Amino acid sequence: MATTPTPMPLLLVDDDAPFRQRLQVMLTRKGFEVTAVGSIAEARVEAVKLKPGHAVLDIRLEDGNGLDLVAELRAFNPEVRIVMLTGYGNLATAVAAVKAGAVDYLAKPADPEDIVRALSAETGERPEAPPEPMSADRVRWEHIQRVYELCERNVSETARRLKMHRRTLQRILAKRSPK
Repeated sequence: MATTPTPMPLLLVDDDAPFRQRLQVMLTRKGFEVTAVGSIAEARVEAVKLKPGHAVLDIRLEDGNGLDLVAELRAFNPEVRIVMLTGYGNLATAVAAVKAGAVDYLAKPADPEDIVRALSAETGERPEAPPEPMSADRVRWEHIQRVYELCERNVSETARRLKMHRRTLQRILAKRSPK
């Protein structure tokens, strides 16, 4: 008699409700038992109950930083496999996430296949590089957007920090993101 594989408990933390719901459905189809929440406070409550073996965390949440959850989740389960997601690709936070114990760091909107690949890679094994990484134009655009958000959407301050002309920055911000 064939046994069905036991679902793998996964904690999904993202404050973007539509993205969180889509990702929850896709990860459930891949065999995970997904508990999805939208804040750090909710994640802490669920982590105590769930003690997840897997987690997908957004870096920037309305009530804090997803990196803060990495150590807490590791305290409940030292073997937890964590993937960090971000809408703002940044080398410094990627390094911090991996040092804190995340197995991978992916830019949103992340492909669920990439997330599953990172979560299911053997311990110590590096996840495969994405088949279609972000283009250089997209990385530049993400960086500009991140600095713009950090400057509280102040165009003049963002332009000053990026050492670019304000009008050039306005033109870049008015365009859609590159692929």
